[in-house]
Amino acid sequence: MPSTIHLSHFTAAIIFSFFTSIVFGSSMKSTPREMMREGLKYFGYFVGGTFVAGWAMYLLRAWAGHQ
Repeated sequence: MPSTIHLSHFTAAIIFSFFTSIVFGSSMKSTPREMMREGLKYFGYFVGGTFVAGWAMYLLRAWAGHQ
């Protein structure tokens, strides 16, 4: 019987951020050091954006009067 993986939205966003930042870092720079710095920079942007979007959705929901 196949097992099922249950991910939260946050975990899925972090996994997406990780792999996307690897692709961005490796495709935009030429040396390994630059690739690592670029990948880490984009990973930080993605994770930060996830938190900002989460707070924005929370505030919009609270503003609309939902609990």
